[in-house]
Amino acid sequence: MPVQKNQGQVRISHKKLTLSQLVVKYPDTFKLRGSSQEKKVALTFDDGPDTRFTPKVLDALKANQVKATFFVLGAMANTHPDVIKRIVNEGHVIGNHSYSHENLPKLSVDKFQNQIESTETILQNLIGYAPRLIRPPYGAINEEQVKWIADHHYLIVNWNVDSLDWKSLNSDQVLHNIMQQTKPGSIILQHSGGADSQDLSGTVQAIGPLINKLKAAGYTFVTVPELLHVTKSK
Repeated sequence: MPVQKNQGQVRISHKKLTLSQLVVKYPDTFKLRGSSQEKKVALTFDDGPDTRFTPKVLDALKANQVKATFFVLGAMANTHPDVIKRIVNEGHVIGNHSYSHENLPKLSVDKFQNQIESTETILQNLIGYAPRLIRPPYGAINEEQVKWIADHHYLIVNWNVDSLDWKSLNSDQVLHNIMQQTKPGSIILQHSGGADSQDLSGTVQAIGPLINKLKAAGYTFVTVPELLHVTKSK
């Protein structure tokens, strides 16, 4: 075999895997959706808790008697412990969304681990369990980090329906984006917090109509652990 060809094969074997390739390679550790056999969906909310929008999201969920999954930031949980406790007291599930919303693949091994573990420590003290579910900021993660997460018995949960609500969309746009993509087993991405410049009023206003429309179409709302048949704690 010519040397050049062999070198090419070596390079290919070390090629960085895309997120979709990682999902295929690590199906037990990396999830984007639940089973398509049941008409169930999970609402998820990232980047909270804050005091601007998270309480309004909770009010809307409570009014519609739906439980959701909140992927929270350690720094925000530390700042707003009462909101975290309200999330749990109202029957929702908490997941780990890192400490400060870093782009994880750009971090050193130590800094990556610290983003997860420091958040876990804060949350365990507040809610009494170490969340098993991890959602990397921007959905971005590399293979080395996926392996570490698998070794430490966590589960990565991204999404297959993106509301794009972080763009400060109005409620009609948020609703349209979600309805267009939702199928049985969908994990729906929305936000309950964000930058000061972000207006998530559209997210809050879309919750009631979204729940009504999907219920009318025969869907049931569940938390991510219920959808994936896994525990919420490690």
